[in-house]
Amino acid sequence: MRYIGRLLGWMLLGINLCLVMSQVACAYSPYVRPVAHPVLSCIGLALPAFLLANLLFLFFWLIVCPRYALLPLLGFLVCFGPIRTYLPLNPFADDPPEDAIKFLSYNTMGFHGRQPHTPDKPNPAIAYLQESGADIICLQEFSTDKRLTKRDIDRALKQYPHRHYHKLSDSHGLACYSRFPILSARAVNYRSASNGSVAYRMLVEGDTLLIVNNHLESNKLTEADKAVYRDMIETPDKEKVSHGLRQLVKKLAEASALRAPQADSVARTIQTHAGKGIIVCGDFNDSPISYTHRVLGKGLSDAFVESGNGPGISYHHNRFYFRIDHILLSRDRQAYRCTVDRTIQGSDHYPIWCYIAKKR
Repeated sequence: MRYIGRLLGWMLLGINLCLVMSQVACAYSPYVRPVAHPVLSCIGLALPAFLLANLLFLFFWLIVCPRYALLPLLGFLVCFGPIRTYLPLNPFADDPPEDAIKFLSYNTMGFHGRQPHTPDKPNPAIAYLQESGADIICLQEFSTDKRLTKRDIDRALKQYPHRHYHKLSDSHGLACYSRFPILSARAVNYRSASNGSVAYRMLVEGDTLLIVNNHLESNKLTEADKAVYRDMIETPDKEKVSHGLRQLVKKLAEASALRAPQADSVARTIQTHAGKGIIVCGDFNDSPISYTHRVLGKGLSDAFVESGNGPGISYHHNRFYFRIDHILLSRDRQAYRCTVDRTIQGSDHYPIWCYIAKKR
């Protein structure tokens, strides 16, 4: 009986070793180039599952055989950086100084279906922006039509005298509303049918900042794909899970390979600004554990990692829950109270905002 117990223990230790190795692979998958290995580049999305499995093993070993607990503990130590990027904790964050500006990024999903904005029935997204108190607003999926025109939005956001709109497709574009002068705006050069990035040079309290607003390649999941995913989650069985995972991974890998050159182009634009006074924001359509986030964040800090708490889920539709909206800052800027704001509904994204001040 003693030998059976020992054999079972070694088997469980082997399983835990495989889980730790998988966790490490997921944590450092952002170093895989998606164009060359599109499927491998997506495995960072599985990091939370392996973190949870190894955490359960840690508790199990502490009860059954404490010395074996060193294995999952070592896995957590090796992955400390990516874990903090995915799940930051800043319970004792400082308050913003008086000269901090409030910066907000929001994928509006076409202003909640281009609902008209009237005094009796305000458009929820526009009302939220009016009351946000933000000094600079960067918007993605800025969409208008006869029911909700650009003039309507400009009139509602009249407290922002400096504005810029860049059309990406017939249905939507990128926009910036600012209390500070926009000195110039130019599109970042990369190929995409309906996605894009705009680099603004903005005069903010005597400093010229580079602000890059992004809507990078989406994962192009159709309603049929999302239905397969929902069905797989609600009534899982071997065949559904196998088919659903193959279909989803294929779509995610294709999008990842398209997004990588876009991220490279934006990164080259960032490098032209000498590493100071930079804010990069928007809908990256990629998680914090991804090639896109790593490349765009090179030499920058993530505002949510530095001053936010928890996973910060910003995309919340069709039972997909990810933080794909980001604010990145140059090292001469400090973020305060970065928040994924869940008080506004209607879009498939939540806004992300923070206070930003120059480091002293």
